[in-house]
Amino acid sequence: MAGGVRTAARLAMLIVALLAALLLHGLWRLVRAPSPWPRLFLGAVARIVGARVRVVGRPLRRDVVVLANHLSWIDILLLAGANGSAFVAKSELRGVPLIGWLCTLNHTIFVARSDRMNVAAQVTQLRDALARPWPVTIFPEGTTGDGVTLLPFKAALLGALDPAPAGLMIQPVRIDYGAATPELAWIGDEPGVDHARRVLARAGRFTATLHFLEPFVPSGDRKAIAAEARARIAAAAR
Repeated sequence: MAGGVRTAARLAMLIVALLAALLLHGLWRLVRAPSPWPRLFLGAVARIVGARVRVVGRPLRRDVVVLANHLSWIDILLLAGANGSAFVAKSELRGVPLIGWLCTLNHTIFVARSDRMNVAAQVTQLRDALARPWPVTIFPEGTTGDGVTLLPFKAALLGALDPAPAGLMIQPVRIDYGAATPELAWIGDEPGVDHARRVLARAGRFTATLHFLEPFVPSGDRKAIAAEARARIAAAAR
């Protein structure tokens, strides 16, 4: 019973936050001003589902590719709220009602991860996105993990950094939900709707720590870049 009430209350807050953000976003667009409201909305959603964000380090806000470990869809809310990042996401997400549209408002780059024959086009798409004045985040594990094991990094999309645009940096980020990780990590074949219900029904708050690690200049090929970022994230977990 308590979980159902909690879910209903959070859904109501999400609807209010969405309507307010859409209204304000529309007003900003009317005057052709850059709108902060998509990322502010995502940050608000993180707080509504119980996250209290702790930022360690200095997040870069442009001319940067963020490479982060991946635990849950909550990661997207946290990073967008912290540094205004756009994201690389699987192409299937574009077709999800409302969610896909909201993703486009936040400049999401949709890629078909299973389409190995189209990697060159995806790399070109990512290179175009890197010219825009906001960070781009990639979750190179390619899936969510358990928060304990750091999965191998897939380097295909990092071909966009070979060679890297002038002035671009790589910033590894370690995401940590602390003691709440087992309850929040999205592992295995759990349907997305079930995971969302579980998060919305969860009691209490949790601290989500974003470790923005020291950025580095991308050098070498895509595999070398992925290996360096993964090593730094793994070291931050010790």
